[in-house]
Amino acid sequence: MYSQKPIEEFSNLNIYRLSTAHIPEVYSLMQDVVSRLPNPDLFAWDDEESLYAYLEAGAEIYGACDGEKLIAYTLLSFPGLSDDNLGRQFEPALSNEDLLRTAVFDTSIVHESHRGKGLQQYFNRLRERRAKERRAICLYATVHPDNTVSRGNLESAGLVHQFTQPMYGGKLRMCYMKFLEQ
Repeated sequence: MYSQKPIEEFSNLNIYRLSTAHIPEVYSLMQDVVSRLPNPDLFAWDDEESLYAYLEAGAEIYGACDGEKLIAYTLLSFPGLSDDNLGRQFEPALSNEDLLRTAVFDTSIVHESHRGKGLQQYFNRLRERRAKERRAICLYATVHPDNTVSRGNLESAGLVHQFTQPMYGGKLRMCYMKFLEQ
């Protein structure tokens, strides 16, 4: 499945840009990891159809493989003028022109066997670099308040807490944002 050359290596893992052919494996990893979380509200589930829709809308999914096994993935999306672009809720709200240049640090999943190696921080650097290459001027991300590791990783990437509110079917989320230098 990973016959193409990896785009990078990180901590003895091969990093690939994933395609629609990889969605079933991505979804399976998500189900596996999320099934063991201590609190189901820590993660906002996507279904397989949503993952396909993200890619069709221009999102990018990156996967980390240990040999041929997918052990982590991350998603970078570009919500544009859609209603779910949180840039509309920032103070002050982003203009339509700026909404078109917004990127989202969306889902990241790392299998427990590979946590603590800096993979989420690596994914944040990769996604920020890709967002800049795609001329984004603003990044945002959401995280459950109890997910202290992900909050710390977002803050170390320079994202700043903007507001906290129920989202994704009533799950409490902190929204972080960062303006990018071009």
